[in-house]
Amino acid sequence: MTDSGKPTLLVVDGHSLAYRAFYALPVDNFSTKDGQHTNGIYGFLAMLINLIKAEKPTHLAVAFDTSRQSFRTREYSEYKANRSETPAEFRGQIPLLQDCLAAMSITVLQQEDIEADDILATLATQGADQGFDVLVCSGDRDTIQLVSDDVTLLYPNVQGVSQLKRYDPAAVVEKYGLPPAQYPDIAALVGETSDNLPGVPKVGEKTAVKWLTQFGSLDALLDRAHEIKGVVGGNLREHLDDVRRNRSLNRLLTDVELPVGPADLAVQPIDAQAVRDIFSRLEFRTLLPRVFEAAGADEAMTVAAAPVADMPVPTEPDAAALAEWVAASDAEVGVVVDVVGGLPHRLGLSRSDEAVEITWSDEVAATLRGWLEGPAPKLLCDAKPQVKALRRAGVRLDGIAFDVILAGWLLRPSFADKSLADLVDRYLDEKLPESDPSQLVPETDGATPGQRAWYVRRVTEALRAALAPRVTDILIDVELPTLQTLADMELAGVAVSHEALSTFSAELGERADAIAQRAYATIGHEVNLGSPKQLQEVLFEELALPKTRKTKTGYSTDAAVLADLQETAPHPFLDLLLQHREATKLRQIIESLDSAIGEDGRIRTTYVQTGSQTGRLSSTDPNLQNIPVRTDESRRIRSAFVVGDGYETLLTADYSQIEMRIMAHLSEDPGLIEAFNSGEDLHRFVGARVFAVDPADVSPIMRTKVKAMSYGLVYGLSAFGLSKQLRIEQSEAKELMLEYFARFGAVRDYLRSSVEQARIDGYTETIFGRRRPFPDLSSPNRVLRENAERAALNAPIQGSAADIMKIALFRIHDEFTARGLASRVLLQIHDELVVEVAPGEWDEAESIVRTRMGGAADLSVPLDVQIGRGADWNEAAH
Repeated sequence: MTDSGKPTLLVVDGHSLAYRAFYALPVDNFSTKDGQHTNGIYGFLAMLINLIKAEKPTHLAVAFDTSRQSFRTREYSEYKANRSETPAEFRGQIPLLQDCLAAMSITVLQQEDIEADDILATLATQGADQGFDVLVCSGDRDTIQLVSDDVTLLYPNVQGVSQLKRYDPAAVVEKYGLPPAQYPDIAALVGETSDNLPGVPKVGEKTAVKWLTQFGSLDALLDRAHEIKGVVGGNLREHLDDVRRNRSLNRLLTDVELPVGPADLAVQPIDAQAVRDIFSRLEFRTLLPRVFEAAGADEAMTVAAAPVADMPVPTEPDAAALAEWVAASDAEVGVVVDVVGGLPHRLGLSRSDEAVEITWSDEVAATLRGWLEGPAPKLLCDAKPQVKALRRAGVRLDGIAFDVILAGWLLRPSFADKSLADLVDRYLDEKLPESDPSQLVPETDGATPGQRAWYVRRVTEALRAALAPRVTDILIDVELPTLQTLADMELAGVAVSHEALSTFSAELGERADAIAQRAYATIGHEVNLGSPKQLQEVLFEELALPKTRKTKTGYSTDAAVLADLQETAPHPFLDLLLQHREATKLRQIIESLDSAIGEDGRIRTTYVQTGSQTGRLSSTDPNLQNIPVRTDESRRIRSAFVVGDGYETLLTADYSQIEMRIMAHLSEDPGLIEAFNSGEDLHRFVGARVFAVDPADVSPIMRTKVKAMSYGLVYGLSAFGLSKQLRIEQSEAKELMLEYFARFGAVRDYLRSSVEQARIDGYTETIFGRRRPFPDLSSPNRVLRENAERAALNAPIQGSAADIMKIALFRIHDEFTARGLASRVLLQIHDELVVEVAPGEWDEAESIVRTRMGGAADLSVPLDVQIGRGADWNEAAH
């Protein structure tokens, strides 16, 4: 109840706020075990809980639209016709949200042919008349017209629904210059882009407010439109019918016949068990206590919290007793190494229902070295940082039999869990005790290292039961050996020349400044070349260039869009802008690399095994995967990566056309297999077949077309996409595809059958058994379904390439070690390896690399490996 002493009615626009929550929260972070997206539900409920706690309404209802069709679409068929199709990830969230509201005993209202705003307007009007203080929470600006002394609008900001702006009559006048009742008049003149209601051309908000102030009302303005001078006056007279239509459509109904009135909406006690049930289904464990707290249900809150298992109390033996303990273990042991400052701090171990732990010391290292470095099976969670910490302490951990983070990612590559707590929640339906890192003196103690090791063992059991046998093989035979190799690579780092980077950075800075001055001269004034808003004004207003793709903040000014614009509507300013962006982008990459150089002159990146859905590695802090290579300037960055002290040269190795070779193997296409086995240039061979000419007569243009075609097929490229990429007519692109498939029909058959099989199975599979689920292949949403189909085409090919590269990587690393070589793998970037070769080891290192890469998979075509040598990464290119 508000300070006025009157009851408070809160009415909420369900669709509007849920949709905003959907876009405010990352969809990939909110998903149930069965793949149901929940970000819109979670964000809406979090907002509603905060609202209830802050406003303490005595009466409450949430209104929803039933569909996009209403009496307004009958009056104007184009009403809201510009809105894109509802994202498939959002579909299904509204019914589940309504189930949550029902469990919370909150009235849900919706009515055919009527929009949610009309329900809000009716309840707000009735509530004000019946003596309520009314709060309307909506993201639709049409609801501004409802604001009065008794009705306040709570409007979400652009960040989503976490912050709400309060609009009383004074706030509306301050923002728009007119009272709330006249806001729809402004909108009628200006138009409502979100509702597809065009306004009067060249009439903005300021002009509309000036006219309405001058004439007193919209009706008076329209009656005296002949008095408005100039171009805008002419535009107004030409669009009088549009303005009248807009005003008719944006007028909210206040007399909808509803089954309830404000007095019927009194806040009711929640159904605690129903809330627990639906929240358990949606996996909203952290939201449960907040709901019960907002509802004042303290006892229910206690019951609703996720159970905490009866954890063992760890013992703390001395080093000698601990050595006896592990020696007596004939089963797998859960291991947790707490890392502080990059070194081991506490060691926790668990078997069966026992847990032990000890503070790390030289004595512990000496006593446990044999067990830690031996083959005894060990279960870990996010093992790589712990492996690195132990290696810094002089211990090489071996015998890793399972990593629950890697296993969880293999099971759910689209929604990888990030922590042990996530896995405990998902697979054990329990809560891992954790202390609050934001508190200097935590109110609750978190699980100790030994107890976390106990949880690792239990999560391992649950994941093993969920993993298919071939996926388990991927974990054991590919990911775990790769983990060990990556740990050594990260510890080694790569030598980088600070002088080379800083020199190039200074050059780029001077060049960017010079380009900027030339750009300013072109338009006659300075502009912030990094400001999308200022660039929109220059490009689309001053220079009147064709407008690009519409975004929430105007017309797109991203690099790809502007590059296309420069092709179709070239302009000197646009050319300079693109040059400036390229120079600035390169300089930013250089500065991020330069700042990452350690005291020993080496950069140590972190490889993320769980960073993609296909199995490819990603790189962070710094990201080495984004270093460009196509231009001479970008290759200068690679020139700064040099051979380190004590080493002789760098060796680079990559696979030639690996994805096309995998395509040939999977499709069993005799033409492609012949091309690779003959040793001829693939694209020349394919071009000869497609264009019916001798290989010697395949022109560079022909080769370019078939190359784009071949690689495009792997990514589900359409005739439209091919025409855009090659800048040819769509009819020619379609003909090219027909000719290609006429000669390489097995490729077409494989691509079709692989998607159909994935539709049946629900996932794709690589040559080695890595799976990638595709639930959207059966989605009723055409756009999402087609996106899934394109991704499913590529997943087995790209995933197999990732598997092959990882197998080659750890086999090279292991053989270097087994032979006692000092040479070492430093980098894995896309399909390329960079090796630092020790003096006198080139021949042996090259032989190992070539053999292990060439033999990483048994395909029906050879894996061709290209090797280069040089003092720096660029010089070693081949």
